[in-house]
Amino acid sequence: MECSETLLMDASRQGENEEERVRGLVGAIYRADSRRVLATLVRLLGDFDRAEEALHDAFAAAVEQWPQSGVPANPRAWLVSAGRFKAIDSIRRHARFDAIVAEMAQRGAEPINPAAWAEPDITDSGIEDDRLRLIFTCCHPALPPDARLAMTLREVCGITTEEIARAFLTAAPTIAKRIVRAKAKIREARIPYQVPSEADLPERLDTVLQVIYLVFTEGYAASAGESLTRLDLSGEAIRLGRLLVQLLPEPEVQGLLALMVLHESRRGARASPGGELILLDDQDRLLWDRALIDEGLDMVERAVASRRFGSYTLQAAIAAVHAEASTAVETDWNQIVDLYDALLLANPSPVVELNRAVAVAMRDGPAAGLVLVEDILAREALQNYYLAHSARGDMCRRLGKSTEARAAYEKALSLALPEPARRFLVKRLRELAC
Repeated sequence: MECSETLLMDASRQGENEEERVRGLVGAIYRADSRRVLATLVRLLGDFDRAEEALHDAFAAAVEQWPQSGVPANPRAWLVSAGRFKAIDSIRRHARFDAIVAEMAQRGAEPINPAAWAEPDITDSGIEDDRLRLIFTCCHPALPPDARLAMTLREVCGITTEEIARAFLTAAPTIAKRIVRAKAKIREARIPYQVPSEADLPERLDTVLQVIYLVFTEGYAASAGESLTRLDLSGEAIRLGRLLVQLLPEPEVQGLLALMVLHESRRGARASPGGELILLDDQDRLLWDRALIDEGLDMVERAVASRRFGSYTLQAAIAAVHAEASTAVETDWNQIVDLYDALLLANPSPVVELNRAVAVAMRDGPAAGLVLVEDILAREALQNYYLAHSARGDMCRRLGKSTEARAAYEKALSLALPEPARRFLVKRLRELAC
């Protein structure tokens, strides 16, 4: 009897362990692939809200069924199929079935054939293409510009409303309202879920490029949290950039991809094994990814040679100058300042001014840079931007102005959200105290 009870207990523990393992796997798949699954469900169902409900139903079904049936060979396809079936069941439970089917067809969902719903197009290549379709849908010119950005970042990339709000320096409830209104506009205007024709591409391209770069920026330098970077987001942005270059090999599209891969090439050198921030000048350049650098340099050259480039290509050119310097001392700061001058003409902004001021400080000395930074802060555009105060603190420190440096670093620390940045600022304050 005791032996039987022991076997039963062992079997129970094994079952619990398997369920826990599968739950962990489902969570990992959700983090990595939920937005791909959502994009395909939007294509199949023709409605954001219906697709989101189906997405959550599919993952709930996976948690329930996979411990018994095993993890499928293609989890993404399984989730898409399960979500679609859940949505179909929900539709069929309502008396408005025929009307909803007609509505789905009008909104641009796949041609509706209930008899064939058991075999939707959910190949891996189809799922990948759906991400690009969804981006262009969210960036439709019928939507306000701020709503396009918020909608795409939330629905395509899975960035939380709080993270988007920090990126836009806007309240989270405001972002949430923009997303709700954008969904309603897509539904009411029956905006099709598709990549636009070649003639319609240019008017949507600027927003698409901006969204992809914002995704990359959040992945390359996370706006909050313990980690310095989020590889899932930067990797996704680069993948989308590659898709876009294949679709539309325009110079500025190539410029954006070049900018992202050149920055990404430095990822392995940006943090210590313990996760501490390492500034550009202190990085081990042997850790930089030469394959990504070569790819980025080639695209920058082609984009610049076209003479039809914009701000992304100029930023990529700045990154290229850094990439070409084998040591920090060899960096051509004259060229970088000149490129920032051109960038200010193409895309004037306080952040670009700040970056130029840092470059001037490296070329002409910290006193020259400090004058520019203090002028920017006096205009209050970047008063809540911790990097502006950190830059001021660094220039004051280099000039021996310890009191001013300490005040600037303390202000930056009060505004900074990423933990690696906070630890770096605390380190600087400790050094000043010595």
